[in-house]
Order: sequence, then structure tokens, then C-alpha cells
Amino acid sequence: MGTIRQQRKAMAMVALCAVMWSIAGIFIKWISWNPLLIAGFRSIISAFILGIFMLYTGRKLKICKYSILAGIGLSGSCICFVVANKLTTAANAIVLQYTAPIFILILSAFFLKKKMRGRDIGVVLLTVIGIALFFFDQLSPGSIIGNILGIIAGLFLAIMLVSVGQASDDDSVRMSGILLAHVFTSIIGTSSLFFVSFQPTSTELLYVVILGVFQLGIPYVLFSVASKYCPPLACSLIGTLEPLLNPVWVFLFYGEAPGIWALFGAAIVIIAISNWIILENKSLPKNEIG
Repeated sequence: MGTIRQQRKAMAMVALCAVMWSIAGIFIKWISWNPLLIAGFRSIISAFILGIFMLYTGRKLKICKYSILAGIGLSGSCICFVVANKLTTAANAIVLQYTAPIFILILSAFFLKKKMRGRDIGVVLLTVIGIALFFFDQLSPGSIIGNILGIIAGLFLAIMLVSVGQASDDDSVRMSGILLAHVFTSIIGTSSLFFVSFQPTSTELLYVVILGVFQLGIPYVLFSVASKYCPPLACSLIGTLEPLLNPVWVFLFYGEAPGIWALFGAAIVIIAISNWIILENKSLPKNEIG
């Protein structure tokens, strides 16, 4: 897992990734385009950066069932997340996507026949309660759909993570899956040009470039490098900065605040999943802990 110095440097890089990922909400809010177009053009730029990185580092594009499934999962998550940001609050969208570990437990139980333990069932139940609280606010029909899409984004992200996990931590499969995801998203998103009006301003084009380069492209590259030395527990817990910071930027620069019930729900979801991650880490054999 590397020296202490390498681990600290890697953890700092993961923290930077989380901060960069967290700017999605505010820039998506600032862009007036159809959300499919935002997702599509953002992914074109991200795919270009990832492709250059894979070429430069000698990572081969590996097309197999796991990389394709991972690509479909991450693509679905990206699209649902961007649409959800347009329909509900940024806080709701990101926290509901953060429920992915719960779907991993459920998918693993049903499809991989992994037995759920008491703490697994407990975190699932707590998360379900937290999710339910998001729907206690006085929501418009669009906001309800946005919340549902946020949950679906978490499910798709879980599909991606389970698929990568089945590939025995093959880095080429993981990176290929991420690249394929942005290719799929680019195709789906830009295809909506045939159905929606598109009158971009120079400022909005700049925002999309920022999303593609700084919110997705560079963070994925940094995370790929950092994950070699950052302990899994640290990666998971540092990653909670994203759902915490995302709504902060939106509140400060857009004036959007989540409802009180959503805040309670978010607290339950983040605390429950973070505690579960810590317990999971403690249960691992010492030689498996970074």
C-alpha cells in the first residue's frame, strides 16, 4: 500500500478529487441546457482526457462483460444524476446517489448469493428511513421525480462498482469501464440535439468545459493514481466530502437550500453508511487493510 508519506499524499489527492467532484451541482444549476446535453458534452471532454491518460500510461482498453456492464452502470448514474440536479435540490441528488453501497449489498445478496449480516440489514434499514425523509418535504411532482432519479443514480453506480469488483480489481477493466461510460453518455446525451433546442452562450460552454475537465476528467485521473496508495477506508470516508460540499457550493452561489426533512434524511444516510464502512474495515483481516 506504500509508505506513510505516499499514503498521506494519496489521501490528499483523494480529498482534492472529492472537492472537484462536488462542484457538479452548482455548474449544472448555472447551465440552462437540457440535462441530457449537459451530461453528453461533459462526458465528451472527460472521455478525451481519460483516453489520453490511458494511452500515456499504457493502459489497454479492455472490452469484456464487466467493463461493458460498468460502462452502462456509470453512464446511467451520470445521466440520472444530472437530470436529478435539474429537478430537485443538489443536496437531494448527490446524497441519494451516495446510497450506492446499500444497493451493492442488495445486488450482492440477490445476484452473487452473498449472505447479508445483521449490520448489513441495519444499514439498509437506516438508509431506507433516511431516503424516506427526503419525500416528507413539500415537493412538486418534478422534485419527486428528481428524488427518484437520484436513487436510480445510486443503483446504477452500484451496478458499476459490483461489475468492477467481479473483475478481480483489474485496473484495466475499471478504467475501460469508466471510459466506456463517458462514451455511452456522450452518444446518448448529444443525440438529444435532434429533439431539444440548443442555444449555448459562451459562458455556458465554459461551464461545460469546467465540468468535463475539472469535475470529471482530472479527478478520475487523480483518483486512479491515488487509489494505489490510499487505504480503502480513507478513500471511502474522504469521499463523503462530495455529498457534504456539493450542497454547500449550491447554497452559497445559487441560494438553493434543501428542506429540513431532507437535511435529517441526509444526516441519517451519510452517518449510517460511514459507520458501516468503518465496521467493515475493522472486520477485515489485517493483511487486507491498507
